[in-house]
Amino acid sequence: MRVRSSSACAACAATAWRPQDSEKAKTFVHAFLKRSMPKMKDEAIQDMLTRKAVVLEHYHKKQTKQKRKKTKGFTAKQRRELRLFEIEPEQQRYAIFLPLHELWKQYIRDLCHGLKPDAQPHMIQSKLLKADLHGAIVTVTKSKCPSYVGITGIILQEFKHIFKIITKEDKLKVVPKLNNVFSLELDGFISYIYGSKFLLRASERSAKKFKLKGTIDL
Repeated sequence: MRVRSSSACAACAATAWRPQDSEKAKTFVHAFLKRSMPKMKDEAIQDMLTRKAVVLEHYHKKQTKQKRKKTKGFTAKQRRELRLFEIEPEQQRYAIFLPLHELWKQYIRDLCHGLKPDAQPHMIQSKLLKADLHGAIVTVTKSKCPSYVGITGIILQEFKHIFKIITKEDKLKVVPKLNNVFSLELDGFISYIYGSKFLLRASERSAKKFKLKGTIDL
């Protein structure tokens, strides 16, 4: 068996390349560019070949993204016509919503880490202002309209401008937030809500920064 030296292999590799191959490649590239860019003159093609590197890539067509159609929700008028937010008279019972109040109390205890006696009042106040109040028992303590003062009940629905409250007498009260002060008590802590500074939807309050100091008018 004959073994070639490394120098012999290198010589073979060197002799494998021929000047004719270079000419064929040059002719192929020139013809390809001529077909691809028929409006370009031969002088421009020759200049591009001698001065710049040519990279042949596969052209990918850009896929147009299909815009998703947004599903339109109900308008305010349609919601009123469908009575989506109305509570049926047979469901307007204080006792029905007492379990909701018990769930709300547990929710607030978890939110405030147990409502311990040494908890800071301003910390609890800031938590309550951003909390969900559905199920809380509130009392109107101050109002520019005397007929609202003393109304106590469970908050069933909260909108931007009003609370819907069910009283112990099984009466559904619609109380505006504006010009009213509400109080709520839980485990010995009493918090006050100034409705005029509370004109937000429940979902919007979590990102709202409330000022806990200063004088607040009705």
